[in-house]
Amino acid sequence: MALRLSAHMTIMQNAAQRAAKRLLRDFNEVEQLQVSVKGPGDFVSQADLRSEQMLRDDLTKARPGYAFLLEESGAFGSENWAWRWVVDPLDGTSNFLHGIPHWAISIALERRLENGSSEIVAGMVYAPVADEMFWAEKGGGAFVNEHRLRVSARRDLKEAVFATGIPFAAVSPRNRLAFARTLGALMPQVAGVRRFGAAALDMAWTAAGRFDGYWEFGVKPWDVTAGLLIVREAGGYATDPAGGDPRASGDIVAANPHLHAGLCEAAASGLAASEARAS
Repeated sequence: MALRLSAHMTIMQNAAQRAAKRLLRDFNEVEQLQVSVKGPGDFVSQADLRSEQMLRDDLTKARPGYAFLLEESGAFGSENWAWRWVVDPLDGTSNFLHGIPHWAISIALERRLENGSSEIVAGMVYAPVADEMFWAEKGGGAFVNEHRLRVSARRDLKEAVFATGIPFAAVSPRNRLAFARTLGALMPQVAGVRRFGAAALDMAWTAAGRFDGYWEFGVKPWDVTAGLLIVREAGGYATDPAGGDPRASGDIVAANPHLHAGLCEAAASGLAASEARAS
C-alpha cells in the first residue's frame, strides 16, 4: 500500500522530482555545462541555478506566502515568516561537475514557534541517479521511498563506519585543524571513515544505517536541515558537538544513540584543540 503523504510533503517531492529531470539531463551532458567559480573548490553551475529557480517557482506557486532560505539566492520573503522552505538545489555540486553520480536535492520546511525559534516539520533528500527519496515528517517516522528507515544498532567504535566532509581550499583554518584533530583521534578506533561529498546524503545514509554516524564542521543550514529531521525520525541523534542546534553553530554530529556521545566528544575535542591553537 502506498504511503499517504501530507500536502506539504507532496508539494516538496513533486517539486524535487520535476527539478531532478532537468538535472539528470544536465548530468548526462556535464562536459558542456557553463561553470563559474564562486571560490576555490566551490563551484556553481548553470544546473544549480536552473534547479533552484524551478524549485522556487513550484514551491511559491503551491504556498505563495512562505519564505525561503536558498543556497544560491539567500533568504527572501517576510522577515516575520511563519513558514520557511530551506532549499539546496544541488548538494554535491563538485561530484555533479566531475560526472560522479552522488548528488541530491534537499528541501526542508520550518515552522516558527511563539518563542521566535523554529522547528523542522518536514524534510526530504532526493538522489535522482539512484531514484531514492529519503523523507520524514515530524512525529511520523523516516522513509526511503516507501520503506521505513532506522539508524544502525552498532555499539562499538571498532565496528563503526563514519562519514565526514574533508575540508577543501575555501574552508577556514579553524575548521581544517578541527577536522584533522578529530580524524586523527577517530581513525585508530573505527572500522572506516568515508568522504562522499554530499552532506545531505551523508545524513540520509546515516538515517538508513549505511553509516553509523557523520560529522562535519562549517556546514550551512541548507546542507543539513532536512537531514536533521530524517536522522531524528529514524531514531538517531543530530546535534552540534556541544549538544546544540547545528543550524546555529554550523557544526554537525549525527549518529545512532549508542555512538553519538562518543562522536560528539571527539568532534568537541577537535574543535577545542583548533581554538586553542588559534589563540
